[in-house]
Amino acid sequence: MLVVTDDRLIFLLFKAQNQLKNYLSSQLAAAGVRITVVQAGILFLLKDKDGRTMTELSHVLSTDNSAITGLVDRLEKLRFIVRKSAPNDRRAYLILVTPRGLEEVAKAKRVIKTVNEEIREGFTPEEIGAFKRVLNGVFERFGKS
Repeated sequence: MLVVTDDRLIFLLFKAQNQLKNYLSSQLAAAGVRITVVQAGILFLLKDKDGRTMTELSHVLSTDNSAITGLVDRLEKLRFIVRKSAPNDRRAYLILVTPRGLEEVAKAKRVIKTVNEEIREGFTPEEIGAFKRVLNGVFERFGKS
């Protein structure tokens, strides 16, 4: 087991994030899931509330609009989402998940759930609670609302 003695918390957070993202990406690919972790995030949001705007997706995912545009373009090419003109704003588009997108996000959800369970392995409920409190503290201090 690797013991981390480094006090550079930002470095450690980014390193953990990158390792987790790479691991999750490899698990998704191994399961035949055709979307990335971030694309899955968009589909999860649309599954929860279909017809979101790109600005809304950008805000919820804390990602700039240009990045969301590229992600939506790729999801649209895969026919996992469609764009529909917003009835009250000609410049805006509503993003709608397709049945094919719902199937894909269901496959992704199974993999993500398994990886989430793997993260918990070897930790007590108290340790998981402390970890969540630390992460929530970071969100509260540095997140934009």
